Amino acid sequence: MSQLPIAQTVRRAGDWSGPAKTCKLDYDARFLRRKRLETTDGTAVLVDLAQTTSLDQGDALVLDTGELVAIQAAAEDLYRVTGPDLTRLAWHIGNRHTPCQIAEDHLLIQADAVIGHMLEHLGAVVTPITAAFTPEGGAYGHGRTHSHEHVATAHAH
Repeated sequence: MSQLPIAQTVRRAGDWSGPAKTCKLDYDARFLRRKRLETTDGTAVLVDLAQTTSLDQGDALVLDTGELVAIQAAAEDLYRVTGPDLTRLAWHIGNRHTPCQIAEDHLLIQADAVIGHMLEHLGAVVTPITAAFTPEGGAYGHGRTHSHEHVATAHAH
């Protein structure tokens, strides 16, 4: 049995070029540190990153063989949210720390019956769809984090 190629480096979208295998992952699966993945052509690879990382559409994993594996957002169950006041609806979604993909005329969120019901009560039209999900990144840097940890610094007086 041969050893799996290992990915310990990520290149962000726009910071790499050339041929690459493809790996389709849904939003939750794109948040990882150590995991066995399979490319669309059936190649197994081991991801072993130094820290948990949020991979985005177009990022690439660099394998120890020198090959690249491009990350593609896989289709998943989502809600397409429309309504007369998208800004207000987006605020309520964000207030619940729910990842949201923002377009000019609609919002996309992962299918969640509780959030969907809340949005309908706020006047939204919530339509189940299947599509790739690439929500907005966090305000405090690239991607997402496990929790709301904030770094406090002591100031000497």
